[in-house]
Amino acid sequence: MNLKEINLALRFFLEIGALVGVGYWGWQSFEGWLQYLTGIGLPLLMMSLWGTFAVVGDPSRSGNAPIPISGKLRLALELAVFGFGLWAFYKSGQNKIALAMAALLVLHHLLYLDRLRWLWKQ
Repeated sequence: MNLKEINLALRFFLEIGALVGVGYWGWQSFEGWLQYLTGIGLPLLMMSLWGTFAVVGDPSRSGNAPIPISGKLRLALELAVFGFGLWAFYKSGQNKIALAMAALLVLHHLLYLDRLRWLWKQ
């Protein structure tokens, strides 16, 4: 595996981590039907947004965009998903996980600066 493939795998695990963090926070923070809505529904909503709104030709994806959006909007979506995941781990008392995830996010984006520049120009 080359560095790009390793970074894509890292990104995948960071995406899963964000979903787990939000689901964990939702499940721990609420009771009854709100527990299900936030613990299961929020991660499902995030997955739907992540997979639906994309930039045509994005090198980190298949290049397909079910609903095409600008690169800046996609970058905002990605930052919102990752940021929500970090916040959720932090608010759930999982500070070490939030810190580790933040460090890995910085590493991922440093290794993928060319994609960030590409997104900004789209």
